[in-house]
Amino acid sequence: MFSHIMIGTNDLEKAKAFYDPVLATLGVKPGFVDRHRVFWRTSTGMFSVSLPIDGEPATVGNGSTIGFACSSSEQADAWHAAGLAHGGKTCEDPPGVREGAAGKMYLAYLRDPDGNKLCGLHRMG
Repeated sequence: MFSHIMIGTNDLEKAKAFYDPVLATLGVKPGFVDRHRVFWRTSTGMFSVSLPIDGEPATVGNGSTIGFACSSSEQADAWHAAGLAHGGKTCEDPPGVREGAAGKMYLAYLRDPDGNKLCGLHRMG
């Protein structure tokens, strides 16, 4: 459905230092810097952080969450732990199973160093 997702950052080096190890838990290679942006590419899409082109500070989208697919609850836990170890902050409930209209899922929520809300999600069978 999506070709890429790009979010703003106020500190490119700090964002790369956070996302490289977090995305590595999902098998994603380290990001590469292109001027004022960092890109992480996979066969299914691209995630990027960018210094705002307009020169204004990057801000957090209120009500926004970016979800990263995890292959297991263990991978979601590793994703969450890597985030905490590299400057992220936990948010929402602790990682765990949630059930709702979308079925049974294992969710792990973080905020990155810029405050963007992230979720490691494993859909349980």
